[in-house]
Parts: sequence; C-alpha cells; structure tokens
Amino acid sequence: MTAAAKKKQPADLRSARWFAPDDLRAFGHRSRAMQMGYAPEDWVGKPVIAILNTWSEAQPCHMHFKSRVDDVKRGILQAGGFPMELPALSLSESFLKPTTMLYRNLLAMDAEELLRGHPVDGVVLMGGCDKTTPALLLGAISMDIPAIYLPAGPMLRGNWKGKVLGSGSDAWKYWDERRAGKISDDDWVDVEAGIARSYGTCMTMGTAATMMAMAETLGMSLPGASSIPAADANHIRMASESGRRIVDMVWEDLTPAKILSRDAFLNAITVAMAVGCSTNAIIHLIAMGRRAGQDIGLDDFERASRKVPVIANIRPSGDKYLMEDFFYAGGLPGLLNEIHDHLHLDAMTVTGRTLGENVKGAEIYNTDVIRPVSNPIYKEGALAVLKGNLAPDGCVIKPSACAPKFLKHTGPALVFDDYPSMKAAIDRDDLDVTEDTVLILRNAGPQGGPGMPEWGMLPIPKKLVQQGVRDMVRLSDSRMSGTSYGACILHVSPESYIGGPLALVRTGDMISLDVDKRTINMNVSDDELAKRRAAWKKPEPRYERGYGWMFTRHIKQANEGCDFDFLETGFGAPVAEPSIY
Repeated sequence: MTAAAKKKQPADLRSARWFAPDDLRAFGHRSRAMQMGYAPEDWVGKPVIAILNTWSEAQPCHMHFKSRVDDVKRGILQAGGFPMELPALSLSESFLKPTTMLYRNLLAMDAEELLRGHPVDGVVLMGGCDKTTPALLLGAISMDIPAIYLPAGPMLRGNWKGKVLGSGSDAWKYWDERRAGKISDDDWVDVEAGIARSYGTCMTMGTAATMMAMAETLGMSLPGASSIPAADANHIRMASESGRRIVDMVWEDLTPAKILSRDAFLNAITVAMAVGCSTNAIIHLIAMGRRAGQDIGLDDFERASRKVPVIANIRPSGDKYLMEDFFYAGGLPGLLNEIHDHLHLDAMTVTGRTLGENVKGAEIYNTDVIRPVSNPIYKEGALAVLKGNLAPDGCVIKPSACAPKFLKHTGPALVFDDYPSMKAAIDRDDLDVTEDTVLILRNAGPQGGPGMPEWGMLPIPKKLVQQGVRDMVRLSDSRMSGTSYGACILHVSPESYIGGPLALVRTGDMISLDVDKRTINMNVSDDELAKRRAAWKKPEPRYERGYGWMFTRHIKQANEGCDFDFLETGFGAPVAEPSIY
C-alpha cells in the first residue's frame, strides 16, 4: 500500500499509548528505552514490532534463530519499524518430557500475554518445531494484532552409507532392523550421526513440515516460506522480508481476524490431505479454527479426504523424497497451483493479496516429487476419520502411510493399560501375539498421558520383527509423530482415562476396522459393554497442583482440538487493553 493509502497514522499506533503521552508513566517508558541505548528517533512515529523467538539451547530445530532474529530485525529497520525481541517457550520435540503437547497451550498463553502486555503494534512469530507453530498462531489469533509467521524450515537431508535418511521415519525403520539383528551397533551409531546434519526441523512430512505448510496455506506466512531449507540462503532473505512486511501490515491494520476465514481453514485442510500430512494437523487446525471463531471439525477433514489425493511424494506417505526435494521441485506454491480447483483462491493472506494471486504462475519442476492430480501417490487424502462403538467421537488413521492389507481388518485385541507395561512386554519371546493381533494402548490421551504423548506408533513385537513383520494394526487414544507410519489408529475420542469406550476393551475382544466405510468397532454386545462400564473405576488424578492441575481440568478432547476451554472464542468477553496509568 502507498503511504497515502495507509489506514493508520502514528498517533493510532498501540505503542503510542506507552511512549507518546506527556505524563509520568510515559516518561518511565521512554527513559527505560533510553537506558538500553535507544533514542526517541528509534520509536517516535514508528511501529514497534515484537519478535517472539522460540530459540533455546534445548531446541536443535531452532538453533539458527539466535542469528536469524538479526535478519528479521534488519528487515523491520529497513521498513521503518522498531524491533523488540521477546523470548518465548521453546518446546523442543526432542527433549521436552512427557510431551510438548502438554505445553502447547502454555506457549499459546505465553504468546498472547507477551503481546498484550508489551508496547507492540505487530509481531513476527518465529517457530517451526512441531507445537511451536500452532501455539504461536493460537496466541496471535487471540491477541489479534498484525502477525506474520516465520517458519524455521526443514533441515538438510540425512545420509548414511550413501543412503538418504529421513528424520523419524528412518529412525523407526532402522531401529526395527537393529532389533531384527540386521544392522550392527556401530551402524546404529552412524545412523544417529547422519540422520540430522543441520539445524532445522524434521525434513520428512512430519508435524513440523505439515504445520509450517498449514501456516502458509492459512495465509499467515509469505508465499513459499514454509518449505525453504533452514540452511539455505533463501531462508535468510525470507526472514528479512518477513520483517519488512510486518511493518506494512501494521499500517494496513491487517490482523489475523481479517485473514483466518472459514475458507482459509478449509484450504488448510485440503492442502493437509494433498501433502500427506501428519495426523497432528487435525488437532491443531481444529484448535486454531475454534480460536478464530470458525466452526472447524472432523467432518471437514472427512469431506476433504474423499476428494483430495496425496500428490506430495514425501516420506512417510511417499517412498523416496524429503522436504529439500520438495522445495526445489516448486515447494508449496507449486503444489497449491496444482490443486487450485480444490481451493478457495480469494482467501486473504499476509501479503495483502489473495491466495490465488500469490500462487498464480507457480511452477512444478519435478513431477515425481509433486505429482499431477491425475497421477497421485494415493488416490484419497492422507487422513481418514473413523467412528464406531470404540470411538463415537472419532479417531484417525493415515491410510497413505500404512500397509494396504490392514485397511480392512479384524483381529483380537492385546490390551496394555499404560506405556511402561507395554514396553516391558513387547520384546518378550512368549508374548501371545500374531501379525493379525490389534495392539491397544490406553490411558494415553489428553488427560491420561498426560498430554497425549506420541506413543501411538506402538513398536512391533520383537518376535514378529524377527519374522519380517513391519506393520500391524495399533490402536490408542494417544498421538504419533508425523514422521511415523503404519496401520496406527489414533486420537480415539473420548479417551479411556475419562471413561471412553476404549476403557472397556479386554484382551481377546475382536476389533474390526474398515477404512473405506470409515468404521472402527469392538465386536462386543451392548449388554456386555454395559456390565463392563458398571465395573469401571475412574483413575486417580494425574496432578494435584500447578500447571498440570489446570491442564487436566480444562483440556478438551482430541476431536475438539485439545485447547483449554477457557481460551476458546466465546468462553467469555474479549480481554480489554491493559491500562497505562
């Protein structure tokens, strides 16, 4: 927009309430800014831009953020803004226990309150590792000042003995090969050293790559930003461009509320299906949709899954390529242009232009990496929503990444009540299990986990691994990594810990699933289930104090996005601007 067309004037800036008045409180704000070496020329008449930086020394995916923040600041300064870096929770998927999902909403609250309480007019959100993307966006949605998301970008391809390694996916693969005695301990150490060669997120189509793509599709990132490899110089330039753009967004008053329409979320769901997304996309997109006041639910995913094929040939749904290949093949803009008939192209984006305008003319340079719609790697979408007496509120499977023979299956249940008991039994030679068995883990949902850990890709029993088995049906109320694969049925709702039907299953019960019919059932009579329910006892609370206490009392179920009830739009009146006395 031209200067003459700007909607805001300097006096309208939110930060002016802190810095502009001729009173004692504003004197304190100005003098403390000068204490840091700034002068009035740094802030007078300029938007103050927060940079929420999720860098930490326990976050390998974001190690480049320590320097990349300077690239963002350069862009802000070039555009006439005043940058203000604010550290936020880091949420490393690799190191944080019991699960980052326990703390997604805490980072969302952190982001919202940091922005509300400080003299800022707009924000650059720096994230990428799995939960940081949805958490930062959740906070920005609730605060609703101009915001742009800067994705960390995927790491470089892994390498081991000339083989290309994909994070997560090949870890599971070679771990089973080691358990089967087919690779040595020395080989395993070399795999460890070669699978993560640079900073950046997982370079498979895991949760990080999925959610960065969702941010871009929703219109919250610059076009093409989500798939730039973290170590590529294009990423540095994108960081600076994001800094420049947010300054203009402040003058234009382009807020998340003006971008995140229902159509924007439907676009994200469509793209999730086409890229072979992580199953976690369902939980995060539902949560963000509800924060934005949009009615997004499992039915929207189910409709998209029936009509949008998987065309991104990226592991784990694909069999060969990684995110670096995806970027050089045309990246998300190329894929968006290929599926444009399925998209709402008039959805607004942070560029101030529509999604259709952003991707018009985008090309695909390798049609094996990004397939034509006429030649997909899987004819339907990446995810399928199943319902039945085991999951009356739904559960999810990723059929694009599991053995086809398990898409319709009936087998006996082998039930584990918790992860430690499963882990203790899974390698026993006398475990009563066959390839047809349905492994079940319960008490691993939002409250039961606690926090719904990524335990859903249960390990194949060692005796079966040694027989060559590499997939079988596994069912739980937990999640799994987006880098995972196999016939894993996840997010069973309601969860067993609060008395969902999964709590009533017994070892030996026959479990039937039919992905085409979208059904999942235990073949047990209603009378027998009623008897079991009468005998069921509610477990003891996981927490008696602190954040965990709050979490277990306010967390919603997976089919509702696992947000806190008190954070959703409509729970109460919007929070007023903080007073400045």
